[in-house]
Amino acid sequence: MSDSSAETAPGFSLELNEDVRDVRDWAHGFARDVIRPAAAEWDEREETPWPVLQEAAKIELYSLDFFATQWLEPSGLGIPVAFEELYWGDPGIALSITGTALAAVSVAANGTQGQLFEWVPQMFGTPNDIKLGAFCSSEPDAGSDVGAIRTRAVYDEAKDEWVLNGTKTWATNGGIADVHVVVASVDPELRTRGQATFIVPPGTPGLSQGQKFSKHGIRASHTAEVILDDVRVPGHCLVGGKEKLDERLARAREGGSSGGQAAMKTFERSRPSVGAMAVGCARAAYEYARDYARQREQFGAPIGNNQAVAFTLADMATRIDAARLLVWRAAWMGRNDKEFNQAEGSMSKLYASETATWVTQEAIRMLGGNGYTREYPVERWHRDATIFTIFEGASEIQRLIIGRAVTGLPVR
Repeated sequence: MSDSSAETAPGFSLELNEDVRDVRDWAHGFARDVIRPAAAEWDEREETPWPVLQEAAKIELYSLDFFATQWLEPSGLGIPVAFEELYWGDPGIALSITGTALAAVSVAANGTQGQLFEWVPQMFGTPNDIKLGAFCSSEPDAGSDVGAIRTRAVYDEAKDEWVLNGTKTWATNGGIADVHVVVASVDPELRTRGQATFIVPPGTPGLSQGQKFSKHGIRASHTAEVILDDVRVPGHCLVGGKEKLDERLARAREGGSSGGQAAMKTFERSRPSVGAMAVGCARAAYEYARDYARQREQFGAPIGNNQAVAFTLADMATRIDAARLLVWRAAWMGRNDKEFNQAEGSMSKLYASETATWVTQEAIRMLGGNGYTREYPVERWHRDATIFTIFEGASEIQRLIIGRAVTGLPVR
């Protein structure tokens, strides 16, 4: 085929469009110039990096407009590409910037148009008045077992209010968020099919922060318990509305399909984004180790000349590229409403997260004693990478989902 015919022939392309390339470069510049210089300080402080959030808000990187535009980007690659760059900068700070998005996605994907326009803007605020959102699903005794959620929501028909009681844990922005999105059980006998999602408006009585966790990694992101003690929310704060919920519960009680539970839909759509986070962290460690291997001399030559080091770098680069391609495929499928028949979303999250833990560990080994000290960032990236194999479904859960998809059997 001639060059001219190759240029005009329609078909498959992995080239990013101009808009996505611009977003990638914009996010990378912010990560390089603002996030990285602040990373070590906020990791040590274990606090939400409000000054960095303010800088992100000033340029509308932390804004509803940015997340909505990239979420709706036709190729589906806007969010993964931007997230990779931000998490290349620093996963802890990046999670403070992107953590609100999970709550926003839950409402956007499952809520009514009215709920979308009323509540999602309140999760971001303005550059002069930054707001946060928190998605609250996990519980102390119900992490991966989402069906075991004990937080209850009871409908008070006389007042058209829902009353929520329970404790959520490991919530990003939990307790300090302005808007909390809470998964609760309305019919425990139906397990996940008997759950619903609720918006808890700012300042609602009965919601409080429990324990704030001191974490191994992503320490610049706030993670805490959220306690719900007779929290009353108006009927219109039930995500999707009561009519839709009643129809779903009726089908479930009759033994039919109730459709996907809102929390599960949120995780399905967000898993490729978590994969992109992991790719960014892995790439940061790989690039640092690669440059170190070029410069560090032992026995009169750069250590990169050593075949063992070169082979490790080759494996790093290959795994990162493979992970990115899995993420891009799943993100494109999600944006174009393709069914994840082979659990492609879980595949991307599983492979990218385990790639990040492996790459960051090997980066420490390549730097030797230097890599084990806090004077070099690979130690921090390794601590940060660990979370990607845990949150939004641990690796074992992803394998369970994939196993069920590929066998068609109820793998246990």
